[in-house]
Formats: sequence, C-alpha cells, structure tokens
Amino acid sequence: MAPVRAIVQAVPLMATAIVMLDAATDFFPDAPLVGVLTPVRLAVLAGLVATAVTAPRFATFRTRLDPAVALLLLAAVATTYAGGHPDAPLRTLLTAVATFYLLVGVRRSQPESWRAVALLALAAVAAAATSAFAQVTNEIPTGFCRTGLFTDVDCDSDSGGGPGALIRATGTFANPNLLAAFLVLLTPVALLAAVAVAERTARVAVVTVGLIGYGAVLTTFSRAGCVAAAAGLLVLGGAYWLAPRLGRWGVRTLTALGLAGLAAGMVALWTVSRAGDALGVRGQAWKAVVDLAVDQPLGVGLGRAGAAISAAVPSGRTFVHAHNMWLNWLAEAGVAGLLGMVLVTVISLASAVRAAREKSVTGVVGLAALTGFFLAATVDHPANLDRIAMIFWFVLALVMAEAPPGWRESSTPAPSHRPSGRRARRP
Repeated sequence: MAPVRAIVQAVPLMATAIVMLDAATDFFPDAPLVGVLTPVRLAVLAGLVATAVTAPRFATFRTRLDPAVALLLLAAVATTYAGGHPDAPLRTLLTAVATFYLLVGVRRSQPESWRAVALLALAAVAAAATSAFAQVTNEIPTGFCRTGLFTDVDCDSDSGGGPGALIRATGTFANPNLLAAFLVLLTPVALLAAVAVAERTARVAVVTVGLIGYGAVLTTFSRAGCVAAAAGLLVLGGAYWLAPRLGRWGVRTLTALGLAGLAAGMVALWTVSRAGDALGVRGQAWKAVVDLAVDQPLGVGLGRAGAAISAAVPSGRTFVHAHNMWLNWLAEAGVAGLLGMVLVTVISLASAVRAAREKSVTGVVGLAALTGFFLAATVDHPANLDRIAMIFWFVLALVMAEAPPGWRESSTPAPSHRPSGRRARRP
C-alpha cells in the first residue's frame, strides 16, 4: 500500500507542475481531450481527486476566502445564464478556482510541498524571463516598440523598430504587459526557492534567476509593470522589518485602510469617469463601465466587457477589457462580481500581512506578489488572459493555505517554514 499511496500523493504535485508550466509557456494544447476536459483541466481534476483521497477532510480545502469565491461564482453563473451567454468563460473561471483549491489541498496535506512549489515557480520564471531577454538581445521583432518608458511607436517590420525605438519583449506571451504581470506575480514565489536550498552557491543561483525575472520586467517597458515590480521588491525588503512589529490592531488597521482605499479608489474612478476624456483611453473605458453597470446590474457576461465597452465608446476604439480588474468584474458580472473581487482583494491582503507578521516566508512572498499585481491591476486587467488568471489564483492559494480558516485562530492549519537565523525551520 505504501507505494500506491506515494504515487497518489505525487499526483497533486504533478498537476501543479502542469498548471505552472502551461501558464508560463502555453505548453499544453487548449483543445479538449474529452468533452470539455483539456489536458490542464484533466490534470487539475486528477489532482483534486488524489488530494481528497489522501486527505479526506473538509478542513483540508476550507479557507477564509470561501464566501468571496462563492459570491464570485454565483455572480458569474447569474450573468452567464440570465444573459444567455456562452459558458466557455465560466468554465475557464471554474478551472482557475479549482486550481486554487488544488494548491490549498496540496499545501495542507503535504506541508513540505512548499519546496516543490518554489522550484516549479523558479523554472516557470526562468522560462519566461530568458525568452524575453533573448528577444531583446537578438533584436527579435515582437510587434511592440517604445521610445523610453513613455511613448508607444510603430515598429518597423524589417528591423524591429524605427529610429530610436526599443523593442518591448513579450517572452512567452502575446503582449508585454501580460509578461510583466506574470513576472510580478511569480518572481517573489520563485525567490522562495532560496529558502529551500541550504548550500550558499545554490542560493546565489536562485537569487540570480530572481534578478533575471525582475530584469525581464524592464524589457517589457510596461509602466505599470515596472512600478508593480518595484512595489513587490519594496515589500520583500521591508516586510521582515515592518510586519513583525504590527500587532493585532496593526493588521486590523491595515485591513480597514485597504477597504477605505478601495472604496476611495472606486469613488475616484466613478468621479473621473464623468470628467470627459481627462484620463484618455482608460477614462473612456471606465466611464463606459459605469454606464453599463447602471443599465445592466447583472453584467454583460464573462469575457464580453471589451466588446461592450467598444460599442459604448463613440471614438470607435477597440477595447479588450476595462483596464481595471475590479471595474472589469463590475462590467461583466455586475455589482455582485465587483463585491466578490473586492472581498478577495481585502481578505487575501489582510491574510498575507498577518502571515508575514508571524514571520512566514510564504506570507512575505505572497504579500509581495499580490501587492504588485493589485497595483498593476488598477490600470490594466492582465488576468483577462486565462494563463495569468491561473497564476493569480495560484498565488492566492499559496497565501490562503498559510492562513487559518477563521480570523480568530492564531495558528495555521498547514504551517510553512519560518526563518530562524541562517536556516529555515518548521515551527
């Protein structure tokens, strides 16, 4: 029985590897193998079943994010079926949520799995980042160019850019902003591998790959991506100093400030959306979202925000999304979708801060990743791509598996490592 159990325990980690490699490189085909089961969905399903077999307890999968996830799913189901829209985007969302619970189950049932997760993240970051540098160093045209960080210019098809134009790397993605979002989310997790290895030169190698990951963000010339990466680095550098000094009231204060900030941000977006074209393209998109939300409180349907905004903006410009993650949920899934994503944001950040305060390395890297990503998501919506959405829910799972299901509980159900001097140890 022991060999069989070992094989069953390996299945969830294999499924996690498939998800991460596909998110980094789009390695597996998107065509279904059977029915609606693509290779990635089949892997996630197998991983969930194997985890449920080896750890058949409800507590293995329960998180404090469950009510927010349920609200998101209810909003998604309502807008899909009430509006008579195709259910393919809903299946994509369900796959991402299933990935969330897969990793939560893996972390809870196999506490030492953080080492494997960190190494997988390291491989994924290396694949995407080195591809980006290869495009820049070999002057491979990507179709995206900029003069510095400020102005987009047309690329010359022969040389990859006009006079003074700089190639914007896309790496393993179709758009520089998507690559930047991927690296902002996953590079902090990749640096977690430095704790997984004891030998100094191995740690140097891990940090080198992490620096390459952050360096690759610069090759995208994404303004939001560069700011988000800098914010993530600041969190990584400052979390050990600030978070342990925050008591219970400090965490609650940060949560309250987060709620107030989100509310103020939404009010500000509502206000500027009524101020004509003061914010350019994004202002037009945000104004259109507000108008759509008033007319269609259940949303226009998952994946349909871009088309709806394009039809509502008189300039004739084509939009793919709302250029803001929360407003995009408002447009597509209505007020319930917006509320669900706001709850996901606040709960995940508060949980990451609390874990970081308790000297959890996983909490620190999760806080760095989410801080950077949420910052970028205020002016963009990279999770509109399913591969980025999978990594977003992956990082959420990494944080929420570290946190107890209830806010009053002080210990984590599946504690990860804590730093102790030069060596990491389990508590």
